[in-house]
Amino acid sequence: MHTSAALDRISPSPTLGVTARVMELKRAGIDVIGLGAGEPDFDTPDFIKDAAIKAIRDGKTKYTVVDGTAELKEAIAAKFARDNHLTYAPDQITVNVGGKHTLFNAMVATVEAGDEVVIPAPYWVSYPDVVQFAGGTPVIAPAGPDQNYKLSPEALEAAITPRTKWVILNSPSNPTGAAYSADELKALGEVLLRHPHVWIFADDMYEHIVYDGFRFATIAEVVPELYERTLTVNGCSKAYSMTGWRIGYAGGARWLIKAIAKLQSQSTSNPCSVAQAAAVAALTGDQSFLAGRNDAFKVRRDLVVNALNAIPGMTCPTPEGAFYVYPAFAPLIGRTTPKGVTIADDTAFVTYLLDEARVAAVQGAAFGLSPAMRISYATSDALLTEACARIAEACAALR
Repeated sequence: MHTSAALDRISPSPTLGVTARVMELKRAGIDVIGLGAGEPDFDTPDFIKDAAIKAIRDGKTKYTVVDGTAELKEAIAAKFARDNHLTYAPDQITVNVGGKHTLFNAMVATVEAGDEVVIPAPYWVSYPDVVQFAGGTPVIAPAGPDQNYKLSPEALEAAITPRTKWVILNSPSNPTGAAYSADELKALGEVLLRHPHVWIFADDMYEHIVYDGFRFATIAEVVPELYERTLTVNGCSKAYSMTGWRIGYAGGARWLIKAIAKLQSQSTSNPCSVAQAAAVAALTGDQSFLAGRNDAFKVRRDLVVNALNAIPGMTCPTPEGAFYVYPAFAPLIGRTTPKGVTIADDTAFVTYLLDEARVAAVQGAAFGLSPAMRISYATSDALLTEACARIAEACAALR
């Protein structure tokens, strides 16, 4: 017995690996500050938890329709109309076990050997692996700091070939927090309109976490001609602090939604019935708490950006959204630690931070652009202040 060729094409998630390592160190009583996890530190709002408890007491603990209850699909349709000015009927909506499941379903349901998927780098770690699992080929398009970590129309045009099936757009971005304006999306849309064989996977998971007056937009909204070719993807994990509840969803073409349901019927079946009831409450309830949380995230963002930019050799752009920063540190590569270990790359750098400074971050290599690292500032101001001080001290000790 041996593992399948499909499994051999992927690697374990680096971000989940960092989270597991931090939990292991904390269980051992070691004072480590984890800045690797991609989840808010805020608790799920009480009105959402109350809806879940009520669902349990009302006996809503049985199988549901494979790709989401009618109530949740109605709530998602209302959310798309309210927030994105997009109209989706219930049979144009899929509900999945988290946003990663939506990605997996869409790629496995449509991608064949020889198909290409354009992925801007830096990218969320799961994008290329899921494409490869499906048998496709990731085509990495540069979206580096000189482009404010955004895909340019020129880079998109250069990446598209007759074999391109999808392009993945993530805004605000994991790992950089960069977000596309409506005008920037329109410019990308002009390219995509010239290539009618290319579909768009619009990952809007961090839609509600934006700063400084930035106005979120999604591509099917600003380029209506792409509506039929766009899978507009979102979920409850980030905005509503429901990472463990595992609810992702998407709106798209009927044939694609039907294909996703077919695949899901033979994999997970329905998402958790109780979590679906909670998601209805999340999407239809009072949204005013989001602004307060964004205010707190902005304070943390500014704290971290200012502290990291004060470290010689480190450059940290200010992101428009999400709760990550992506500092680059090329001048620190090649230096030597107090123990005589050479910092050969960003993997060695984050290993040094964890071993010596007891701060956990994720190396840029995991996101396709080095030398850099992703830091999540979804933790308390006090811990962020201490973590940045430890990072600064560790960098100062390099020779």
